[in-house]
Amino acid sequence: MAIEKLERHKSPGTNQIPAESIKAVGRTIRSEIHELIYSIYNKDELPQEWKGLIIVPVYKKSNKRDCSNYRDISLVSTMYKILFNILLSRLTPYPEEIIGDHRGGF
Repeated sequence: MAIEKLERHKSPGTNQIPAESIKAVGRTIRSEIHELIYSIYNKDELPQEWKGLIIVPVYKKSNKRDCSNYRDISLVSTMYKILFNILLSRLTPYPEEIIGDHRGGF
């Protein structure tokens, strides 16, 4: 499911593996990806290659010489996106337990 959630036509980030390639591979490669993610999850440590990201400034409007007219996007590895989708799907059902009663009090 995490692989299917990958968005198409997005930058692959640091590993240069497009989401379309991962979606197109067969069951064997998906099984290998599953084993890799499972191993990382159990070790509680990301591979060094997944920790890197590329920050790209994207122009918004007005004067191109004014830095405030840009926003940054971060390009992360496609494999990291798969791990993120897995973690997000596991944590989404439990917002009350994670956040607690800390709404609004600022």
